[in-house]
Amino acid sequence: MESNRDSNGGSITKHLDNGKYVRYTAEQVEALERVYMECPKPSSLRRQQLIRECPRLANIEPKQIKVWFQNRRCREKQRKESSRLQTVNRKLSAMNKLLMEENDRLQKQVSQLVCENGYMRQTLQTVPQVTTDVSCESVVTAPQHSLRDTNNPAGLLSVAEETLSEFLAKATGTAVDWVQMPGMKPGPDSVGIFAISHSCNGVAARACGLVSLEPTKIVEILKDRPAWMRDCRSLEVFSMLPSGNEGTIELVYTQMYAPTTLAPARDFWTLRYTTSLDNGSIVVCERSVSGSGAGAGPNAAVSAQYVRGEMLPSGYLVRPCDGGGSIIHIVDHLNLEAWTVPEVLRPLYESSKVVAQKVTISALRYVRQIAQETNGEVIYGLGRQPAVLRNFSQRLSRGFDDAINGFSDDGWSVMSCEGSEDVIVAVNSAKNLFSTSNPSNSHSLVGGVLCAKASMLLQNVPPAVLVRFLREHRSEWADFSVDAYSAASLKGSSYAYPEMRPTRFTGSQIIMPLGQTIEHEEMLEVIRLEGYPLGQEDAFMSRDIHLLQLCSGVHENAVGACSELVFAPIDEMFPDDAPLLPSGFRVIPLDSKSGDVQDSLTTSRTLDLASSLEVDPATNHDAIDSSPSHSMRSVLTIAFQFPFENNQADNVATMTRQYVRRVVSSVQRVAMAISPSGTSPAAGPKLSPGAPEAQTLANWICQSYRYHMGTDLLSSDSTGGDTLLKNLWHHQDAILCCSLKSLPVFIFANQAGLDMLETTLVALQDITLDNIFDDTGRKAFYSEFPKIMQQGFTYLPGGICLSTMGRHISYEQAIAWKVLAAEENTVHCLAFSFMNWSFV
Repeated sequence: MESNRDSNGGSITKHLDNGKYVRYTAEQVEALERVYMECPKPSSLRRQQLIRECPRLANIEPKQIKVWFQNRRCREKQRKESSRLQTVNRKLSAMNKLLMEENDRLQKQVSQLVCENGYMRQTLQTVPQVTTDVSCESVVTAPQHSLRDTNNPAGLLSVAEETLSEFLAKATGTAVDWVQMPGMKPGPDSVGIFAISHSCNGVAARACGLVSLEPTKIVEILKDRPAWMRDCRSLEVFSMLPSGNEGTIELVYTQMYAPTTLAPARDFWTLRYTTSLDNGSIVVCERSVSGSGAGAGPNAAVSAQYVRGEMLPSGYLVRPCDGGGSIIHIVDHLNLEAWTVPEVLRPLYESSKVVAQKVTISALRYVRQIAQETNGEVIYGLGRQPAVLRNFSQRLSRGFDDAINGFSDDGWSVMSCEGSEDVIVAVNSAKNLFSTSNPSNSHSLVGGVLCAKASMLLQNVPPAVLVRFLREHRSEWADFSVDAYSAASLKGSSYAYPEMRPTRFTGSQIIMPLGQTIEHEEMLEVIRLEGYPLGQEDAFMSRDIHLLQLCSGVHENAVGACSELVFAPIDEMFPDDAPLLPSGFRVIPLDSKSGDVQDSLTTSRTLDLASSLEVDPATNHDAIDSSPSHSMRSVLTIAFQFPFENNQADNVATMTRQYVRRVVSSVQRVAMAISPSGTSPAAGPKLSPGAPEAQTLANWICQSYRYHMGTDLLSSDSTGGDTLLKNLWHHQDAILCCSLKSLPVFIFANQAGLDMLETTLVALQDITLDNIFDDTGRKAFYSEFPKIMQQGFTYLPGGICLSTMGRHISYEQAIAWKVLAAEENTVHCLAFSFMNWSFV
């Protein structure tokens, strides 16, 4: 056969036929490539059809074509793998470069410390001999940071150059004593390298990482601070002057939100200098200045609501990387004037770790998020574009911060405040919910918006655990009628409060994810609350309520400054510019040291008694030390917004205040339930009021099973006590116990049982036996109930049951038996074992 090479450089199928290699012509390869683009793995019928339809392949056997497609798929797989490895190699090379630079910096720091140590030793040795030496050579003075005056425009360039020099010394030098941030180890899969300051003026944090974007694009993203920094309320450039290297000098006024109602907000008046270096890097550095810059500056009446903070030389250094992408160095150095807040909140303003989490890491994560979205590596749900979802998240967060801060220039004023620890009600009569592009989606409120907000301190309550519980068990704290009122008011419905038609909430919610950030520290989702009208005239009309919800700081691997749950009522088919009125919760840890010490302890804790069941100190990884040295403090801030009409302002204000008080009471009850007790985990906490301890109940369950069934529920090596309790907890079958009352409720479940019902031990006691069975399963159980009470046990056929989230669960078989109290020989409860269960 004629030997030809295809245009791709030799697509040769090595099919052995009578000792010879078969080679394809360029025309044959072209025909095969067209088919491959349509179907990489054609069936035998398709290959035979190809031979019939293409005369060029008439002399090729089907087996040879089959081998060609196999080789073609193999080459495609190798090409993709080669491309992936090249990408990984570039990333590792850049990370290696970063680590080498960090190593060089640390070596310089070590050398500097050795020299200082030697100097101090020499000084200490000479002090007894020369007691009269008071020369300035032996005096070490710390640099004094004074604000530069911007009233003289001619001096702006010198201030900018000085800021650039100090910033570069922090970003790549040893101007600040950097230590690695706890819990953020560098590596090929990490976001970057993070460090926080140690013993310096103010609080500082530094980050460096690799991003697959060009330097100019990265600088554009980072300079738009309100887009990625949730605490930034606004950023306004008052004046701009050109400088050398095509750079600019800007005078910038920045307003920052306060994270809680207990502290005032912050603002900054800064000089921002953007320039290019000789090596192609772009630098954006910034520092606080005094003066107004030739008469321009923030309004004095507006800035009076804020405490002026100081920004020491900070900024971004973006260097182009070989092979594409950029290396970013970020430094944030602030003095937040901690003396202006209550003493209990000062750790928030004196912790470098908080600055790193809220500012530095957020900046690097946001840039990497944009890079992955640009490269098409991020998949979102419900057909929403990434920019739309980011806009939703930003609007939810900003609306919640606006409600907490209640700035007067936004139209907020305090309506009533009954004591420093009671609920504060603020009113905004100028509040309008506008749709950004579609006027039909705009909703102008006749009256305005009422906001009820409160803050309280929590002790020994992990923020992530509390917010995760509030997210998963809304019925524990929410009032469905209030949610229905908010939803109806935003729709302009005639069913608004107080004439709203009565509705029954089923207690179930369906969570539909929209998207999440690359490290899962933030989730955007749609919540559907199922409700049905009680009136006969609307018996077949659904009253479902939909919420757009933002949840952050709850993932076990997420490292955030706080945990949040923010939500707003929406229509079922909400447009991209739907009006939002956010409400929610924010829990902020207060003790900076506790975050460093307890990270590994709190991240994996869940709302169940797993930590109590892990009684072996060697294996108890989830238990939280409740000793005073490891106590955790946090501040919880709650804010709920409700629209109102002028004639209903007083009624809505009363409802708002009472509702938030009930929410506060519910959250306190939940916090007490999930807070670690002061006793040892091995002491066996009570499962419910009047219930036996966990170990005793486990013994009763296993002894009763052996008594009725004639065989052991657990392996023979589970002799009792701690081992028996742990084995029952980790049993593969779902084991549940319910009380023998007129309305049986569950009092215990092992880990598999909690997973099956999608609940926790705290919320388990609110689930009745009827709630988990469908009609068939309920009839089967009640038909067998007399048999259970007579002979002590029964086998239930396989069927379907329901989780608390409304999901269907299939099980192969279930066993029910009476649990006897050994001391009194009475029936304590009923136990169930669901075998081979799975979600449908």
